[in-house]
Amino acid sequence: MRYSAIQRKLAKVDRALEKAIDSSETSGAVVLACMHRDNEWLTHESVRGLAVAKPERIPMRRQTVFDLASLTKPIATTTSIMLLESEGNLSIDDPVVKYLPTFSERGKQEVTLRHLLTHSSGLKPWRGFHELLIDKERKKGERLIATSAGRDFIIDRVLRSSLVHKPGEAAVYGDLNFIVLGEVIKAVSGESIEDFCSTQLFGPLGLTKTRYRACFENTSCIPVDEKSTTAATEECSWRDRVLWGEVHDPNAYAMGGVAGHAGLFAPADDVMRFGKIVLDTWHDRSDLLPREVLRKFLERQSVPKGSDWALGWDTPSAISSSSGQYFSNRSVGHLGFTGTSLWIDLENEVIVVFLSNRIHLVSKKSHYGLRPKIHDLIIEAFRS
Repeated sequence: MRYSAIQRKLAKVDRALEKAIDSSETSGAVVLACMHRDNEWLTHESVRGLAVAKPERIPMRRQTVFDLASLTKPIATTTSIMLLESEGNLSIDDPVVKYLPTFSERGKQEVTLRHLLTHSSGLKPWRGFHELLIDKERKKGERLIATSAGRDFIIDRVLRSSLVHKPGEAAVYGDLNFIVLGEVIKAVSGESIEDFCSTQLFGPLGLTKTRYRACFENTSCIPVDEKSTTAATEECSWRDRVLWGEVHDPNAYAMGGVAGHAGLFAPADDVMRFGKIVLDTWHDRSDLLPREVLRKFLERQSVPKGSDWALGWDTPSAISSSSGQYFSNRSVGHLGFTGTSLWIDLENEVIVVFLSNRIHLVSKKSHYGLRPKIHDLIIEAFRS
């Protein structure tokens, strides 16, 4: 009887998604949720809308692969740094210049990996490096976007950039921190972040459909036979096409589709599996990730004082959190610009994966109102 009551309440999730699709807040979505209670998992699945509306119409499926956008930061980059620290190959309190000497320029000697992970380094949050490359292409008449030369240009610019505030003085969310962390992984491991994640992370964790989609030197980002299982994103003016199977983030695309801040693709089930491994590791039910280091990374750092950031993960803010009103203070999560999110309540043992293509041929209304609403509906149902 209790299960039936939970199912009736979870039906509100489907209705909320259908309303959002009808009002052009998103083209479609896949929502997976679970709660560990009384030694069993309560689960929910919602699949609604279209994975692709143009140039074809393809319905959303549970197996649909999404551009995870900034979920790349916690799933790929942060976890890779965590693994390297657990193996004694680096320390998050090391200065970045220990691994990337070029980073020492313009007074950045005191910036540590901890600063990068908490977005408190002082680096600019974002810069349109792809626009600089487009301008160079016009002048030189040669291809630079999505080439090794273009990638090297962006890395060099980021490493040599100046700070906008002292390290640890403020927490300003930005991509440049994680572009640098991607290069730290390469410097320490001797492998690109793509290769390191494939062999040391995705394979061992059983994330069988999770990967970067490299597109260096004019190669296609996606095989033709995979398009029907991949959600499309924005109709891009400077690429002159609907983005479908290639990374949306402009700087990640200019870098060849592989970067520390964006570029990862995965279906909801892989994201849920990752979330469960994190939760089970926290509760000593799994040893697939290094337990003590993971616990350190999931603690709010207060760098600077009052910041909500853990190491590479966000935590619920006191007001208007995207996690909604019910996730405890012992929760971690992250958002992706394309319409993705993962939230894990470590205390109440709840995981919600929300993957959507909110920027695919829709009105581009704020998507943040939908995410907390979905989270609240799920928690209210699971608590029945």
